[in-house]
Amino acid sequence: MSDDRKTKVKSILISQPQPANENNPYSAVADKHKVVIDFRSFIHVEGVTASNFRKDKIQIRDFRNVIFTSKNAVDHYFRMCEEMRVQISPDIRYFCISEAIAYYLQKYVVYRKRKIYHGNIRIEELIPVLKKFKNEKFLMPSSDSLKPQIPNALEEANIDYTRAILFKTVVSDLSDLENVFYDVLVFFSPSGIKSLYENFPEFKQNNTRLACFGATTQKEAEKNGLIVDIPAPTVNAPSMTKAISDYIKEVNKK
Repeated sequence: MSDDRKTKVKSILISQPQPANENNPYSAVADKHKVVIDFRSFIHVEGVTASNFRKDKIQIRDFRNVIFTSKNAVDHYFRMCEEMRVQISPDIRYFCISEAIAYYLQKYVVYRKRKIYHGNIRIEELIPVLKKFKNEKFLMPSSDSLKPQIPNALEEANIDYTRAILFKTVVSDLSDLENVFYDVLVFFSPSGIKSLYENFPEFKQNNTRLACFGATTQKEAEKNGLIVDIPAPTVNAPSMTKAISDYIKEVNKK
């Protein structure tokens, strides 16, 4: 990072919804460094309609095993069941990529009375459990964009699964931000970068600093000729808030 980019940070825009909890890590960063942190979703999720889903000719009731890779997948699976009047059997097994998603199922089912299995964030950790039911079929509700390692891992393990696209990632309208400028823009996915350019095709980075979480997000930024000033996670900054805090501490000390 060149010295001419190390100017003081006073304002930050996080390209995600504002956390429901006021005592979140970002508010701690704002208080500690006396900076303004705003939130705005650059992308949002829209559910596929039941009429469009029927065109895929996937019968939800044919599957007694369901793989969940996100909370959105959980929401839209149960939404689609309701819209299509599919009665959910208490015998269905739920396989969740993380414990947090497994607990999220409590929104729709009585947790202790259901067959629920979970991994620990990575799909590879769920494969051994899925293999215990290798002769059965699995349904995987998902969005139109899915990390390739998920289907790759399932196919490599010879898991008989059907992907059901129940929701889509859509670019949000950011036109009201056209003349609003922030010292730092924070991104968490390639979709966020794409949304930036769909909303502002003539965007010039100039001295706006970019914080990007994850290798694919950083790659998308660099593909568009952008400079990533604040990468995360790193050895010293495993979280985005830590990376931002460390950066502000360095550039605002002058």
